[in-house]
Amino acid sequence: MTGALSATELAVSGMKSQAVRLRHISENIANADTPGYRRKLVAFQEQVDFGRPTGAVAPGPTRLDRRELPRVYDPAHPMADDEGYYSGSNVDLIVEIADAKEASRSYEANLRVFEQSRQMGSSLLDLIRR
Repeated sequence: MTGALSATELAVSGMKSQAVRLRHISENIANADTPGYRRKLVAFQEQVDFGRPTGAVAPGPTRLDRRELPRVYDPAHPMADDEGYYSGSNVDLIVEIADAKEASRSYEANLRVFEQSRQMGSSLLDLIRR
């Protein structure tokens, strides 16, 4: 495995992981007003090969934010209890938007590494052909 190939694989693993993260963030934003919805979280796990870290990452299992759901007072809501409260969502739109921006920038950085690596490999092949 050449250095350029491994750089490409590392960049691809980063892009795939950030794409999963962005999907969860978009689901969180879409469900911010859904009663009882818990924010989805994903952490990245370093990949290992025969017990040695490769540097690549993969999304770990999706987990739910266990923070307490806010109690919303709205006696007219169909899910309201006898006191007029229902469980809201624990999604904070400001946090989700900041996370989306961070994930998007990380994806773009990995894409630049991928493109640079591919361009370097192509240039190397051109030099070898001469």
